[in-house]
Amino acid sequence: MHLIAAANPIAFELLPFGTAVAVFVIFFLIFRFKIWPGIAKGLDERNDKIISEIKAAEQARHAAKAKQDELEAKMRDALEQADRMIREAKAEALRAGQEIRAKNEAELAERIKRASDEIEAARRAAVADIQAQASDLGVSIARRILGRSINAEDQKKLVEESLREYAGTGRN
Repeated sequence: MHLIAAANPIAFELLPFGTAVAVFVIFFLIFRFKIWPGIAKGLDERNDKIISEIKAAEQARHAAKAKQDELEAKMRDALEQADRMIREAKAEALRAGQEIRAKNEAELAERIKRASDEIEAARRAAVADIQAQASDLGVSIARRILGRSINAEDQKKLVEESLREYAGTGRN
């Protein structure tokens, strides 16, 4: 029989087949109960670690998003506050400018009034001086004409008459 087996390469022999099946079953049982639980445990631990890292990353992303939203809200508040401060400063500057302008206008009006009063006082003094000089001149002329001295009462009458005549001519 040995010769036939060598001639037929596909010939079936029970012992090598049985040995192969027994080795496979033994390997399968050892693999199933000894090796696979370790591999499965390692894969489960790795899976759990990956899941926990994903959850931690999600939590960190949510925390970062919350922090970003908080910072954006603070930024908006800061911008609004800065804008409000700028508007208030502009309003204050405008109000101060108006106060200064009003103060300067009042001061200018007061100076103009004071200058007008001084001019009026100077005009009156000049008119009084002219009247006094005219009176003295008139008295001097009258004294020469009359050849006598005129008292203060006569002088006053002469000035009043001269002023009435002058006013009557319309040369104010």
